[in-house]
Amino acid sequence: MKISIPIAALFLFSFGLQAQEETMVPISGGVYTPLYGASQTQVQVADFYLDPVPVTHLGYLNFVEKNPKWRKSAVIGLFADQRYLDFWDGDLSFPQSLQDSPVNHVSWFAAKAYCECQGKRLPTVDEWEYVAMASASLKDARKDSLFNLAILRSYEKPKTYLQQVGNQGKNIWGVADLHGIVWEWTMDFNAIILTGESRNYGNTDLGLFCASGALGANDLMNYAAFMRYAMRSSLNARNSLSTLGFRCAKNMPP
Repeated sequence: MKISIPIAALFLFSFGLQAQEETMVPISGGVYTPLYGASQTQVQVADFYLDPVPVTHLGYLNFVEKNPKWRKSAVIGLFADQRYLDFWDGDLSFPQSLQDSPVNHVSWFAAKAYCECQGKRLPTVDEWEYVAMASASLKDARKDSLFNLAILRSYEKPKTYLQQVGNQGKNIWGVADLHGIVWEWTMDFNAIILTGESRNYGNTDLGLFCASGALGANDLMNYAAFMRYAMRSSLNARNSLSTLGFRCAKNMPP
């Protein structure tokens, strides 16, 4: 069974999206040490808002209804590859079973446009990692081996992008589904590139996908975070993957 939104229902659905905007989770900023960089380097994260769950297929449907240039048949190749909205069978329809699952096969350009259309933006890597290091009881659970093990195990499960959003427990901030459902676009996803030494005479990629790529990491035991950084470094902004979705963030007024 396929799903699309009748024109008569768009007003009510848009009203629902406005209500969802009001449910963005406030995140109190702070200082944290990111995975990469000098061991003494700390990053200040300002207060901001974050969507509690990833954007769903149903939420994205409303966006493409209002913005035809981002429909499957109309998107420009410069902004998305051929797999854009690959699970959709038309510009405004997809299997009903996907409506509450995280939208995937969406490029960085499309995700950025969606967030901007909502008066939001994509979160930065630092904002995303800052919130993602929290468990249900701790703002920084990275030293908890069971927490990291649970994340790693969730990454091993197949086809998690078919799950409905919001079914996993929320962390201490009230944010869910940061792990174990889809990878997520960030505004500056390519700010940290895993690469070899440029004077390595053409062999700069020898260590990209092996343990040697972790030598720049502050916490060599935090393999879950390393996997995320490695994933981001492999992307370009046109990519549309089944395992990649997004959520939006918003600046908090000063």
